Amino acid sequence: MCRNAPPWFTEKQRFRQWWVWLLVLWGPGFFIWAILQQVIMGAPIGNNPTSDLVLILLAVIFGAGLPGFIFVCGLDTEVNQHGVRIRFRPFHRRWVVFNFESIQTAEAITYSPLKDYGGWGIKGGRKGKAYNVSGNTGVLLTMKNGERILIGSRDHEALGLRTQQGLFKHP
Repeated sequence: MCRNAPPWFTEKQRFRQWWVWLLVLWGPGFFIWAILQQVIMGAPIGNNPTSDLVLILLAVIFGAGLPGFIFVCGLDTEVNQHGVRIRFRPFHRRWVVFNFESIQTAEAITYSPLKDYGGWGIKGGRKGKAYNVSGNTGVLLTMKNGERILIGSRDHEALGLRTQQGLFKHP
């Protein structure tokens, strides 16, 4: 088999939910107000205000850094002739590979991110490990060693189908 064969399935997901960005952008809004108030207008914030330099530094870290971090975070998923590959940016520099030889079953499911796994991101829960960005659909891989791994997907039916096709080719 050719190592450079095109993937059977590809999906890129990013955190683009309105409510996530509402929470994330609250920080920059606060820091813009704080800098206008304290640095520009000269009215210190609170009874024991921080220095202007510290305020500006915090604004850069939390006002620009956090939104930038959330913007680049995301889950890349591929299925190829060898198995299922995921990369949760920026945490995984390399692909995490689940070879077909180590997967027992693959099932497209609907789940509760909060109840089953404690939310979105890279999570460990009572039902196993989850890699998810948004929504409540994905593919549950049951490994031959008993480990359960959920991969969130907007197109969970296609991801499940391609994974199952790979399992049948690699009994």
